[in-house]
Amino acid sequence: MVNDNLFYKKHYIWEKVNEGVKEEVFKVADDYKKFIDASKTERLSVKEIVRQAKKAGFKNFKDMDEIKQGDKLYYVNKEKAAVLVVVGNETIEKGMNIVGSHVDSPRIDLKQNPLYEEHGITLLKTHYYGGIRKYQWVAIPLALYGTVVKENGEAIDIAIGDDENDPVFYITDLLPHLAKDQNDKKLSEAIEGEGLNVIIGSLPAEGKEDDKKFKLNVLKILNEKYGMIEEDFLTAELEIVPAGKARDVGIDRGMIMAYGHDDRVCAYTSLRAILELDSPQRTAVALFADKEEVGSNGNTGMHSMFFNNMVAELIAIKNNGNYSELLLKRALENSSMLSSDVAAGVDPTYPHVTEIQNAAIMGKGVALVKYTGSRGKSGANDANAEYIGKLRKLFNENNVVWQTSELGKVDQGGGGTIAYILANYNMDVVDLGVPVLSMHAPYELVSKTDVYMTYKAYNTFYNKY
Repeated sequence: MVNDNLFYKKHYIWEKVNEGVKEEVFKVADDYKKFIDASKTERLSVKEIVRQAKKAGFKNFKDMDEIKQGDKLYYVNKEKAAVLVVVGNETIEKGMNIVGSHVDSPRIDLKQNPLYEEHGITLLKTHYYGGIRKYQWVAIPLALYGTVVKENGEAIDIAIGDDENDPVFYITDLLPHLAKDQNDKKLSEAIEGEGLNVIIGSLPAEGKEDDKKFKLNVLKILNEKYGMIEEDFLTAELEIVPAGKARDVGIDRGMIMAYGHDDRVCAYTSLRAILELDSPQRTAVALFADKEEVGSNGNTGMHSMFFNNMVAELIAIKNNGNYSELLLKRALENSSMLSSDVAAGVDPTYPHVTEIQNAAIMGKGVALVKYTGSRGKSGANDANAEYIGKLRKLFNENNVVWQTSELGKVDQGGGGTIAYILANYNMDVVDLGVPVLSMHAPYELVSKTDVYMTYKAYNTFYNKY
């Protein structure tokens, strides 16, 4: 008789948990929906992370002139990236346990000079951000978020479209009766980037007779509400995102539909895990980076030196000014990291793009992705077996339901995370996150069970690795 223990088998989380845990699954899911509703942009994500951190007793790192074991700190970089730290019993030079996510998501940005009118309608010119499928963003309700900096330096926050009393915004598509030429195009070309123009108004200014009366009316409204003039668009960061809150999906309420699961679901689960820490053995770090969807560049992306600089400052303050570059290098090299980014779940409607044996099944736990990259592992971190072996033992001993995954069939495409950037410091890094359906769509899907188990994985990593 063949011994079943010889076989590897994935399990649905519901098969491995009791009724008490099921209640906790739905509680975590409800808290997550509140988080993601408050986090429509990277700036808002950082604000919500800091709000929760302060509530949990975290203090602003920039205000500290003394740091001791057990201190809880937060650090904000240019309002679009953040780091939370719980100082451990061991010296920082012996390494940190890092969970790193990103808080930016694919979206549509306004161009610097966006406002124009055409045929009685006022519109905004846009530039899409990250890997969107353009056809998915037309004919749906949209919201406008962002920050406008006026000439005097005053910063104005804008949020229009999610309050039930707000108007929404809209990108048109052709009626099927006149879409013959569009229908003949490839899916990727049917909607052009320069065609993603957002309707912002359709009424003329009173008493205005020339050809700018529709545009003028929009400017008058913006001026009355925010004190804006058209030149203020030049010094603004304004984003178009789907309007609407997170919703349960399915008559059993087992899934969550929301904008920005990639990667705010991993941001939330790592945030929840570190907020519950009190006195870890190793210093615990939660990283919330920006710009991952466009290559992690810029001064808020992981290619920036902001994290290095923060750790350097942390070492200097912790050691009463006793700092050297060697201490920083030791701290980074001796660290272990979970790159907390989402994985591609198997879509029952489109299973042919995945290799089922090595793909993440929804509801079967947090997905460990040894390598991302494209085709022949191009751009992959490709974690070493020794590190994965330690995590395997850790998760199995602590009842973390996990599975291995890859993005899809080898020749189908590819993508990356921040894993390879942190691996440059010679620390151990592997991707570990929530499986997602309809990734990069305006609304994505996750399983509540997977969200819970990802939180449990990060919590276990912080406490016991």
